[in-house]
Amino acid sequence: MTRTAIGVAALLLATLAVEAQLTDPIPAPVTTRGLRLEIRDVARLPDTRSLRPASEDIAPVAWARVSFVRELPDGRRFANDSRGRLYLLEGGTQPRLYLDLAAAFPLGFYRSLQSGFIGFTFHPEFDRNGLLYTVHGEKAEGNPGVPHFIPPGFTPADLTYHTVITEWRASNPRAAAFAGPRRELLRVAHVVNNYFHPLGSLEFNPTAKPGAPDYGLLYIGGTDFGFSNGGGSRANNPAQTQRLDTLVSTMLRIDPRSPSVSKGVKGVGDYTIPSINTFAADGDPKTMGEIYAYGFRNAHRMSWDLSDGTMFAVDIGNSQIEEINIIREGNNYGWMRREGTFENGVHVPGGNMAVVFPLPADILDGTTKDGFTYPVAMYDHGEGVSITGGFVYTGRIPALRGKFVFGDINRGRVFAADVAALKAADDGIPRTVAPIEEIQLFVREANGTARDLTFKELVERTMGGAPLVRADLHMGVARNGEFFLTSRQDGMIRTLAAADGPARTAQR
Repeated sequence: MTRTAIGVAALLLATLAVEAQLTDPIPAPVTTRGLRLEIRDVARLPDTRSLRPASEDIAPVAWARVSFVRELPDGRRFANDSRGRLYLLEGGTQPRLYLDLAAAFPLGFYRSLQSGFIGFTFHPEFDRNGLLYTVHGEKAEGNPGVPHFIPPGFTPADLTYHTVITEWRASNPRAAAFAGPRRELLRVAHVVNNYFHPLGSLEFNPTAKPGAPDYGLLYIGGTDFGFSNGGGSRANNPAQTQRLDTLVSTMLRIDPRSPSVSKGVKGVGDYTIPSINTFAADGDPKTMGEIYAYGFRNAHRMSWDLSDGTMFAVDIGNSQIEEINIIREGNNYGWMRREGTFENGVHVPGGNMAVVFPLPADILDGTTKDGFTYPVAMYDHGEGVSITGGFVYTGRIPALRGKFVFGDINRGRVFAADVAALKAADDGIPRTVAPIEEIQLFVREANGTARDLTFKELVERTMGGAPLVRADLHMGVARNGEFFLTSRQDGMIRTLAAADGPARTAQR
């Protein structure tokens, strides 16, 4: 072909691709089908607006930035403020400072949506060993910390931020305030301009019992380290994903014990690679044995169905699709090749990271296998822009039994899907996805009326009525199976409840 013919062909392909891109990938809206639940206040963390200068705080007007609420087997309840504090909620409602993470790490970075004190979890034997795990973000400039991992192709000169996972050992696990030593498990480097998509969720499998191979192993949510939209020339970098020789876009499973204690194989940080991991036993020296699954953009929340051990993760999409995935060890969840059941535009002539394209019918029908594992439920950005939460409900509200409950961080909508339908969609046929419904929330006013409100409207009311750009919804689960709904705007911890008794409905 002549250069002119090649140019014309390329232009034609690009034109066809642009015409095929989807502006509304999932036209059917998510609607309420009768699920209507009361939302009640439980506790409020202290006002921490004065802790940081406004120039160093992503949300300087936010009361407190709650990301996680967790309970120990003995009933003690804890919550974190991402400005660097971990609280013990005495009696379940009264916050008392348990650990000042900001003081321990003066180079903490708080100027991004998922930054500062990002998350925490307790070892399943905390009452005996006192082990607590945290993840936080730090500035790279002037930082003496040496990362265990730098994305392939980059050097220490490229570093912009650090994300750090720390193990804390409480000298007295029953004490009301933490005292004891700490150890750095993993320090990873970011090289993009904006601190997007750090490691976020730390979880132990709650269905694993003592003596089981999975017991005491720490799961770490998968993320692309901001390479999809982290700013600057290093963003939108597909070459950093779909690899097994990197931590980028991978979900990890590690033995948090130091190899000096376990006598096992060392990971990139001061932890042990579990010998049961698929990629630890594949015989390929190029794969990283700590990888559990891969192909994630920002799988920042994980959970398990306590009835059968099914593992779920919610993965925040780029510009089009939010996903619920059932996680299988060793599987590839597609990013940056796929976004939901669509092809991401960065791989299509004339496309870009912000658009998606339809997959061929034979792939959607499962007759042709492409090596990717697809979501079991999803919604597009006409409905919300950042998925969060995701728990199989086991509490006392009849209407929620058999439901997987989740929400949208930005818009504050609360959703549900039937657990049975999610599992049925895990059939190897990408086209099969479970339907989603919205939960209508209401509050009971002082005069006994029930007023319908969205979560975002409720947070705005708590903050004085001014409109908010983001609801900043996050979710957690209590040991009795009930849910916590929190916001990184108003510092409030809330719960869902069944409507108990007749109530008059007020107009919104």
